Amino acid sequence: MFLTSALGLVPASGSAAQSASGRQDIVYIGTYTQSTSRGIYAYRFDERTGEITSLGLAAETKNPSFLAISPNRRYLYAVNEVGTFKGQKSGAVSAFAIDLKTGKLTLLNQVASRGPIPAHVSIDKTGRYVLVANYGGGSVAVFPVEANGSLGPASAFVQDKGHSVNPVRQTKPYAHSINVSPDNRFALAADLGIDKLLVYHFDDGSLTPNDPPYATVKPGSGPRHFVFSPNGKFVYVESEMGSSLTVFSYDAARGALSEVQTISSLPPDFKGKSTGAEVQVLPSGRFLYASNRGSDTIAVFAINRRNGTLKPVEYVPTGGKNPRMFAIDPSANYLFAANQDSSNVVIFRINQSTGKLTPTGKQLKLSSPVCVVFVKAR
Repeated sequence: MFLTSALGLVPASGSAAQSASGRQDIVYIGTYTQSTSRGIYAYRFDERTGEITSLGLAAETKNPSFLAISPNRRYLYAVNEVGTFKGQKSGAVSAFAIDLKTGKLTLLNQVASRGPIPAHVSIDKTGRYVLVANYGGGSVAVFPVEANGSLGPASAFVQDKGHSVNPVRQTKPYAHSINVSPDNRFALAADLGIDKLLVYHFDDGSLTPNDPPYATVKPGSGPRHFVFSPNGKFVYVESEMGSSLTVFSYDAARGALSEVQTISSLPPDFKGKSTGAEVQVLPSGRFLYASNRGSDTIAVFAINRRNGTLKPVEYVPTGGKNPRMFAIDPSANYLFAANQDSSNVVIFRINQSTGKLTPTGKQLKLSSPVCVVFVKAR
């Protein structure tokens, strides 16, 4: 049974502020604001006890659907998933300063994302650049971070080109995510509309096509999000339309990808309509997790660390509808599943030996949650 309070707070045996562990991460949750949500919400989370307390609305901003935390923990960046910003056919990117004591966010500035409907934001390893994927515009952009954490004018912009086989959803590019490689030398971008994982040289905020310039997934799959293995040898791509996971081996010297395996992310007995969403790997490199919207499950896979291949372990109901995104906490002991359509974030315990998920009985209630990120306590 899940219990909640009016604040969306999971009841626990005592306040997190009273925890003897003192390890209280901040959890930020980005939302869609078409209903009652007003922006980004903050919570305190204790890694040792699993206790969580609400800090309320951290920042009021429109449709902060994806968030990223700077390496120094001082700044949070959010895409504002809108089609028009200050009269331009563009979304926005918002820069916030983090108050580690209260969890509150102070807006530093907003810039146009250079394309409509931005869906993903990430930060390079140095914290000097913010990278954005504009879903509606089919483009990616890079913004330098100023000394005070605000964003400067774009240092790079690339308009994707092409289409793929689906006559409804793949008539043009739809850039869905962009992340840098572990060594910060390359940037990879998944484009759902053209079935490609594009690869760029990433040098001082620039994006230059690599050679080879991309890898492909099965036509009609629609690559959405991806993650590197902790050892940097493999890339795991979650395809939205195909509800599939593609494993690529990664040549770090060349920035080159070679397909190793493609496997369904859906339960084998599922017969309905479902789309893939998020993918994450445990820091140990032993297990991978992928969310399915429709079957409303988190798929758990064991990773063969020699060749990167995946083997199904279990498929766990997320306790809600449309798990848009999920996140693993800094201790790697908990998984937070954000169920957009049921307006709840359900918290699971991760078994480090088996990878299996067990509901903790705790959840957060807030309207249209999309993205979860953590600021690790020190």
